[in-house]
Amino acid sequence: MVQLEKLTKDFTRVRAVDQIDLRVSRGEIFGFLGPNGAGKTTTIRLIAGLLQPTYGRVLIDGIDMAEMPRHAKQLIGYVPDQPFLYERLSGREFVEFCAQLHMMRPESYRPKMAELADKFELKGWLDERIEGYSQGMRQKIAMTAALMHDPQLILLDEPLVGLDPRSAKQFKDLLRQRAAAGATIFFSTHVLPIAQELCDRLAIINKGKLIAQGTFSELRQLQDADLEGAFLRITGDPMEA
Repeated sequence: MVQLEKLTKDFTRVRAVDQIDLRVSRGEIFGFLGPNGAGKTTTIRLIAGLLQPTYGRVLIDGIDMAEMPRHAKQLIGYVPDQPFLYERLSGREFVEFCAQLHMMRPESYRPKMAELADKFELKGWLDERIEGYSQGMRQKIAMTAALMHDPQLILLDEPLVGLDPRSAKQFKDLLRQRAAAGATIFFSTHVLPIAQELCDRLAIINKGKLIAQGTFSELRQLQDADLEGAFLRITGDPMEA
């Protein structure tokens, strides 16, 4: 579903992503781990088509993002780590606006919005302005908007930030359901237990380079440690045991 070929992104003084080769299959929950500044967010933005690579390419279900960006982006639902929301709109208006960008008709998106709002416990807040939302509610409305068109690829950058434990569980359950239905989940996180709990496979990036990938068991065996210990050793953290 996702194929990265020698993906590279240079900024003025730094190479943020350095020749990443990666494949993620349909229906897989894939975790993308790394220290702060490792290149996780830049990689996700490249996959989403929000940044253009310096070299290499991104394929979404075989579609080259550079050659057919509109077709590739139609397959993606993306929630950044700090979602931009139109604060003067109500939650309902924002979700409807996003659904219409994907050419959805009201008879299609209204029942879907009601279903997602019920799952995220947002029904009583849909007609309130977003400016009055808490951080967790903002995250929920961004997720609702991203999932409206049933994307085949769901890109999430630190998706559980701001969510209380109950909401986090609801969201994890929803991701499992989407993956079971054939969607691919690609998300970055700093919360290693979440990655261990949810992911079919993991990749670790550091200083722009992909330095390890595999299942949790494979990474653990590689370093003879739990996921936290393996992560610290692989990334060369000075606090490693």
